[in-house]
Parts: sequence; structure tokens; C-alpha cells
Amino acid sequence: MSIEYVYNTAFSLEDENIVTGWLVKAAKSEGYCVGELVYAFFNDNDLKDLNYKYLGHDYFTDVISFNDSIDNVLNGNIAISIERVLENSKKFNVPFRDELLRVMVHGLLHFMGYDDSSVEEAKVIRKKEDDNLKAFHVEQ
Repeated sequence: MSIEYVYNTAFSLEDENIVTGWLVKAAKSEGYCVGELVYAFFNDNDLKDLNYKYLGHDYFTDVISFNDSIDNVLNGNIAISIERVLENSKKFNVPFRDELLRVMVHGLLHFMGYDDSSVEEAKVIRKKEDDNLKAFHVEQ
């Protein structure tokens, strides 16, 4: 089991161990375990390039998940735009840290089979994000 953090921007997490523990608990709460995960942090343009290269989407996004999970073992890469997270935190009037944790767990939830393609699916995944954010703050 491991979660690796790769920094392609000036940003870095100050408390990787705390975030890792929280993500592992989020997976366990859904009946999954963490295998090999990589969270890679990018700027807007680099993530947009990945979005286009791998998904054919020519637009900015906050998170892209590349799922290699097998059964209940979560494996894969989650790419996050720090600039987009910052912009969204201002747009939604929430702390940057909360928005970052939200997109981090959002990527993980995709690996667990949650989607956000429809309005109903988006409601479910948003509730899961909210529940996990509350758990993070209670644990701290």
C-alpha cells in the first residue's frame, strides 16, 4: 500500500502523512483498500494538455483520474490542477485546503465506481465528498 505525491508545480502538501491516512480511511469506509496511488499536482495548462491527450477534452479541469484498480484494490494516478483548485475555492467561497481535499477524494471515489456524468450521480458523489471532508475535519 502506498500513496505517492508528485509535484510538478511550486505547490506541495505540508502534511502528506495526515492526508494519506485520511484517504486510506475513505477507501476503507467504502470496502476498498489502497494499492498503489499517485497524486500528481500540475498547473492549469499542463493538466489541460493531459486532458486533451488522454481524454480528447480541450478544456481546463481540476482533476483527472486514471484508474488501474483491480477488484477492491485501488490503483491509479490522479492528476490535479492547483490553479484550478485555487480558482474554484474562490468561486465557491471555500478554503483552498477544503477544495483540494475535495478533488483528492473525488478522484478516489471515481476509482470506487462513483461517477458524476448525470445530475443524480453528481449528487451522490458530492454527498460522499462532503461526508469525507467532515470526517477529515473531525479527525483533525
